[in-house]
Amino acid sequence: MAERPSPEEIVLYEKDPKTKIATITFNRPEFLNAPTSMARLRYADVLRAANTDNDVKVVIIRGVGDNLGSGADLPEFMEGNDNPAARLAELRLEDSDVAGIGPVTYPPKGTFRNGATISSWYANSQAGNRALQDFKKISIVEAKGYCYGWHFYQCADADLVISSDDALFGHPSFRYHGWGPRMWTWVQMMGLRKFQEMVFTGRPFTAAEMYDCNFLNKVVARDQLEAETQKYALACARNRPVDTVFQQKMFFEIFKQQQGEYMGSLLSAFFESMGNGVANDSDEDLDMFESIDSGLSAAVNDYDSKFPPEFRLSKRNRAKED
Repeated sequence: MAERPSPEEIVLYEKDPKTKIATITFNRPEFLNAPTSMARLRYADVLRAANTDNDVKVVIIRGVGDNLGSGADLPEFMEGNDNPAARLAELRLEDSDVAGIGPVTYPPKGTFRNGATISSWYANSQAGNRALQDFKKISIVEAKGYCYGWHFYQCADADLVISSDDALFGHPSFRYHGWGPRMWTWVQMMGLRKFQEMVFTGRPFTAAEMYDCNFLNKVVARDQLEAETQKYALACARNRPVDTVFQQKMFFEIFKQQQGEYMGSLLSAFFESMGNGVANDSDEDLDMFESIDSGLSAAVNDYDSKFPPEFRLSKRNRAKED
């Protein structure tokens, strides 16, 4: 397997102190902008820095190429099942002697904590899954193409989402596993009825559908996307002072917590941790863990073809006739 890019290569960051607009760019287009575990940690660190930086008021989040992104680097995550050192690194415990307390041993396979430790970590802002939720400045996601999985998280946690008309939104995990760490937020954003449809069918939703259920702020043609995003960013940057924005975000945070946002993250983590206890209905069901040896990408793609064209996750498969 080719060596994966560094976190600094995958997550780019720049800021303009004059406008107070910063930009985070996912830069791995050949792998649909999938972040590695270390790239997610860098993403969390970048947002934490921007949250404090007095030169930043608005953060734009975008992807290089045709897509915002199709989710995390799943093969890397699955490799971590047999690599405790990788799990410790993702937990920021990779040093052999952490804080002078001696080496840390990751919970062994066969224990509940083997999966639950990493799943519950994803409810922590430092892990890079809900870092944008805790961001106290203004965030704008520029959505296009695939907006799946981890990148779908960013859309739901952002303050504003400007989308191209060809974007697709959803979580492939609803097909191959059943859970995602931010489900509580998604049901609040989309509404119960439409989100249940996404979960139970596993199908992606178009930009037009997501606009109709109030998930998106604006939908434009692809060639207008960057200009429209910049227009919104400049308007936000020229509005009330950063102090006021910080106060506004605290107000919205209290509202979200009153709705149980963080509790929802923990609950999702619990159910994700129980994935190995799920029994398949038949041999035809997609089993993510068994598919690793045969090729996960091929297995997911083959399973996708069993659904109606407009329900398929892959743009290529959606273009095929039954």
